Amino acid sequence: MAKNVLTRVSLWAGWLAVAVVAALCFPLLPDDSLQAKIYVNAVGLSSVAAMLVGVRRNRPEHRGAWLLFAAGVLTFVSGDITYDVTESLLGEYPYPSWADALYLGAYPLLWASLARLGRGHGDRERGGLVDAAIISTAIGLIFWVSVVGPTLADAGSPLLERLVTIAYPLADVLLTTAVARMLTRPENRTPSLRLLSIGAILMLTCDLVYTTMSSTAEYTGGFIDSGFLVAYACWGAAALHPSMRQRPDTALGADGIGRSRLTTLALFTLIAPGLLFLQGATGPAQIAWVSLGSGAMVLFLLVVLRMWGLVQQVRAQAVRLGDLAMHDELTGLANRRAFEERLAGAVATGSPTVLLLDLDGFKAINDRFGHAVGDDLLAVVAERIRAEVPAGAVAARMGGDEFAVLLPACAVAGEDLAVRLRSAIHRPVHAGGHDLLVGASIGIADGGDRVEILRRADVAMYAAKADGGRHRRYAPGLDDRTDEEARLGAELRTALDRGEFHLVYQPIVELPHGDVAAVESLIRWWHPERGYVSPDVFIPVAERSGLIVELGEWILRTACLQYADWWRHGVAPERFGVNVSARQLAEPGFAALVAAVLAETGVHPARLVVEVTETAVFGGGAAVRAVQELSDLGIAIALDDFGTGHSSLGLLQTLPVRVLKVDKSFVENVTMAGRHAVIATSLIQVANGLGLVAVAEGVETAEQAAELYRLGYRRAQGHHFGRPAPARPTSTVEVSRV
Repeated sequence: MAKNVLTRVSLWAGWLAVAVVAALCFPLLPDDSLQAKIYVNAVGLSSVAAMLVGVRRNRPEHRGAWLLFAAGVLTFVSGDITYDVTESLLGEYPYPSWADALYLGAYPLLWASLARLGRGHGDRERGGLVDAAIISTAIGLIFWVSVVGPTLADAGSPLLERLVTIAYPLADVLLTTAVARMLTRPENRTPSLRLLSIGAILMLTCDLVYTTMSSTAEYTGGFIDSGFLVAYACWGAAALHPSMRQRPDTALGADGIGRSRLTTLALFTLIAPGLLFLQGATGPAQIAWVSLGSGAMVLFLLVVLRMWGLVQQVRAQAVRLGDLAMHDELTGLANRRAFEERLAGAVATGSPTVLLLDLDGFKAINDRFGHAVGDDLLAVVAERIRAEVPAGAVAARMGGDEFAVLLPACAVAGEDLAVRLRSAIHRPVHAGGHDLLVGASIGIADGGDRVEILRRADVAMYAAKADGGRHRRYAPGLDDRTDEEARLGAELRTALDRGEFHLVYQPIVELPHGDVAAVESLIRWWHPERGYVSPDVFIPVAERSGLIVELGEWILRTACLQYADWWRHGVAPERFGVNVSARQLAEPGFAALVAAVLAETGVHPARLVVEVTETAVFGGGAAVRAVQELSDLGIAIALDDFGTGHSSLGLLQTLPVRVLKVDKSFVENVTMAGRHAVIATSLIQVANGLGLVAVAEGVETAEQAAELYRLGYRRAQGHHFGRPAPARPTSTVEVSRV
């Protein structure tokens, strides 16, 4: 295939080079000689032959249009031959003659074929039609002022002669409409169509010069005829080029105005005043006021029409972008951003009610049947929610399997709607060929500002979930209950909105010298009332509530931004690690999200280490697929707390693991003689045998570090080397010298 393409490219390029050189050499021949006439006709006929060869070799999708174009060129060349034969036989050239009939007959064929070739597939672009009309009108105005007007005013010439004279510029204007339409489509920029356009522009330009100079008896041929021959060369090359096979997909084109198009349209719009100045400078009494005024008015109206179309396009695009920014792509409901904006507006004008829904049992379905089935289920649930909410209410998907409904003041009671929603959601859902059942826990709240009302709805929802999945309305007593998880889950959302979380970084060092090779990113929460909240407390709550997905994205983006800052200051470690939960791995498109964040922050995938626990990937399914997708991106996978989970050695056969992080329980007694060091020794042997990097966690003393090095460990992490600490933009983290 590659060889065939190369052959065709060589054929069209060779033809173009030879034909252009032949065309440029034409002025060297004696004017109006027999050799010159044979030369011109030979180049024209060879161009037609090249077109037929191109159609046969490339087998274009729109074969009829190319054959029609070849027929038009052949008709034009036939006019040249008829002209030369007539002049040779009669000794003069009668005007008009059969040659003129052939010339004029070629234009409709060329116009029809160019219009078909430039049209492509897809919808018609109205803006491009107006642009083509502007160009054609401006060129038509030139012909009218220079040829058509004076010819009509010349009553001394025979009528047939005047009609034929006028027909040529009118035919050129007709051809201009097709060429301009082709040029104004941005997707018509294939090599073949560009060559076709260049040839047509050359022909129209030469026609314009020929017609203008003939009217003043100044035309002598020469380089003008060379221009026609170069046009033939371009057309033959266009047919020989492989890109002529398929018609461009014009549905993908943009109906806009770029810099080059704007410049082109501006130049053509200025033709009317340019002609006015030109005629005024040569002879004020000869100014064609009616023609120039009419042309200028038409151009002005076309420009106004084009601007109106652009305004309408911008408005439509703004509405479209606004709709995309405010709606959830999967369900079509409002997204979190739109919901919070509507909630803020409702709070400012009244006392709205918010219902927060979390699906019960969705995670198990998503893990068992896959994301596609889970997405179908969410779409069905969203449609049932939309059907139940009253007019004026706002239904939204807040993320994951969490939904919300905003009821304006004086709407139906929240409890009544909650009952209907739970009943609708509990009906079996047919998705992916399965009949599935999910429940819903619903929290109801009102009063307070936007953040407070969402917090209260969160508290009520967690209370409902703790009661076995039902609906609960927020009451002050819920904040005083011993159900710490309900309150903590609600406060997590507030903490994320208010920026109460921050990251700290713990070094991973090379043994025995302690050079920093990597860092692990760890999240910390400083609550304004509780003070420091341990990750062991809030991470499980975030996991169960689903907020870990949003929290994990924040951790990933923040860590990447910090690493990018280190990299700019030349103090970045070799790699940095980010912990990823089981809930994140099960989220659809998680690998794509990670890739997008890396691209956004400018961090190379090879610098990131994603740390997962054995428990997170033990069940296989979506989690293992996500890990494989991350590895395919070039991201290193670390198995955290290795040795404490399920079937650790079995996971090494199914996961693309590069790093084993040996749990601190195997490290803390490594200096004791006997059986305490056996497991640590075995794990480093497994890692070395599999070509993996082993990192000993929880190293607290110099003795432990020395013993680990003696056993074969070359990387370690723990308080002995450095406690987790906040980063500074110009941190002195030492880059590994390894």
